[in-house]
Amino acid sequence: MTTFKDIEEPAGAFAEALSYFPDPPDFVIGPEEYLEQIQKIKKAISIPVIASLNGVTPRGWLEYARLIQQAGADAMELNVYLVATDPAETGEDIEIRTIEIVRKVKEEVDIPVAAKISPFYSSVSNLAKSLEDVGADGLVLFNRFYQPDIDVDELEIVPQLKFSDSSELLLRMHWLAILSGRVAPSLAASGGVHTSLDAIKAVMSGAHAVQMVSALLAHSPEYLRVVLEGMVRWMEDHEYASLQQMRGNMSLEKSPNPAAFERVNYMRVLQSWRG
Repeated sequence: MTTFKDIEEPAGAFAEALSYFPDPPDFVIGPEEYLEQIQKIKKAISIPVIASLNGVTPRGWLEYARLIQQAGADAMELNVYLVATDPAETGEDIEIRTIEIVRKVKEEVDIPVAAKISPFYSSVSNLAKSLEDVGADGLVLFNRFYQPDIDVDELEIVPQLKFSDSSELLLRMHWLAILSGRVAPSLAASGGVHTSLDAIKAVMSGAHAVQMVSALLAHSPEYLRVVLEGMVRWMEDHEYASLQQMRGNMSLEKSPNPAAFERVNYMRVLQSWRG
């Protein structure tokens, strides 16, 4: 995890670099405040607390993983936000770095560890299996890489945060369905879950959990009750006794040839268009 000191000291080395980094006051909370938040939340609620860690250096990942566990978190999500900008760095290099992050953190802490990855690896299935091999307890699909805009008049980069919408769930469902039953870690959908039906689709694809952020920011935390009640009604109407009964029933686990199924599905999608 980058500290304010890490940002301030290198920034002063080059005059042009000063505009690249946010000022410390722009951060809502720093690392120490985040650890305090975990402690406060843990004392205030009875449900498990899952902390999120986005590191930069190997030392940072390990140091803050230990501190997060000490703060009382019940589990940890490693938010692997690695944007490959160096042309000399291969895809294999990126994957090895991701796998090593999870392996080393798992060796450092005792609580469950999930890896939140992006969809931009050359073989998500192979990476998922490799993360299982080094001990990942869960996989979160997927990280959202935020895209800045450009102010063409001021020649400035304009950071912008856009909420997800239900259309983003399709990519998550696709990979949940591919991985369900084929890897041991629990699977979570992150991005695009806004309604009860979104959550049900994710579970049918193989999700053990879904993450909701944009929907709760847009509608308030009380909206979670609306989603849960909607799921219960749908399950009762369709005679599902449990989420377990529903989980993965639309996955590729039982397909004898997933690659062939994917090819046929591609052709069916193209043929579905009507002018």
